[in-house]
Amino acid sequence: MITARTRLVALIGHPVAHSLSPRMQNAAFAARGLDWAYVALDVPPERLEGALRGLVALGFAGANVTAPHKVAAAELVETDEPSVNTLVLRDGRIQGRSTDAAVLDGLPAERAAILGDGGAAAAFRRALPQARVFSRRGEWPPDLGDADLVVNATAERREIVAELAAGQTLVDLPYPETTTAVAARAAGAAVVGGLEVLAAQGAASFELWTGMPAPVHVMRAALGLAP
Repeated sequence: MITARTRLVALIGHPVAHSLSPRMQNAAFAARGLDWAYVALDVPPERLEGALRGLVALGFAGANVTAPHKVAAAELVETDEPSVNTLVLRDGRIQGRSTDAAVLDGLPAERAAILGDGGAAAAFRRALPQARVFSRRGEWPPDLGDADLVVNATAERREIVAELAAGQTLVDLPYPETTTAVAARAAGAAVVGGLEVLAAQGAASFELWTGMPAPVHVMRAALGLAP
């Protein structure tokens, strides 16, 4: 139940109805005994700037930013990131951060490749400056023969955008699972799915907002993932 004392966090995107972030973050707030609530706000691109001002005016504690706003939001808030997915609101200021690449911790990435050129891809390019980048507006199709890690940051779910093999790892950002991920797993590649990506970035965002350790097991359970 949201009261006058409840701290609010928003998800800003277009569309947002499909997102599992509210389920995950509200479970995390409850697990830590916080009177916080996470709400999804569908904001078309032409209303983004006004929506960000509204978060400040309404006293929101923070927000997540999803497609198609990650790059545009970075231009409107305090950040040195090329794209942002997490906003921290304090004292009338909006600080932008990116937790999109949190899932990379512990993954081999000596010869990484990134597929896509949107906001999420920009975050992974920042985290993996040595990575080769492939997109339909640049170099395509992808040449992944020597890649140890491949990040699929495209929005394509049905088409196989790249073929992987055993010994390679795919980080597949969309959820539910894409045809690319299904084919990669069948070929013997390791697959880190979109829900794993969401859990990792969500935990990092939770800690930025609250200053508390994220209840990762609770967040994963809310997404149907194993502890």
